[in-house]
Amino acid sequence: MPGLPVRGSKTGKPLMAVFDLLGRSWSIGILWQLSEGGPATFRELQERCEKVSPTVLNTRLKELRQADLVERTGNGYAATPLGSELYEMLSPIRDWSKKWAKRVKRRA
Repeated sequence: MPGLPVRGSKTGKPLMAVFDLLGRSWSIGILWQLSEGGPATFRELQERCEKVSPTVLNTRLKELRQADLVERTGNGYAATPLGSELYEMLSPIRDWSKKWAKRVKRRA
């Protein structure tokens, strides 16, 4: 969380805190699935995330909920408006990564 020590920042600078959260296993994948696929129950989300372990999924959902990026609804879990905004901000990186992957494959 911002203001608390995180990887790369003893003072928990907001940018470093969000990178720390997103760098944890499955954080971006969960946000992606909920932003593009819509709300999902725990089991549906586990299937969408290529059968991530229940322990990891539960931990990440808790962290993402505490960060106000994911919320629990009547339909299961969903991205919050803030979570959807963050996901949209990651889209240019997704597009860049596709170009990068092609370039790296050509060199291999």
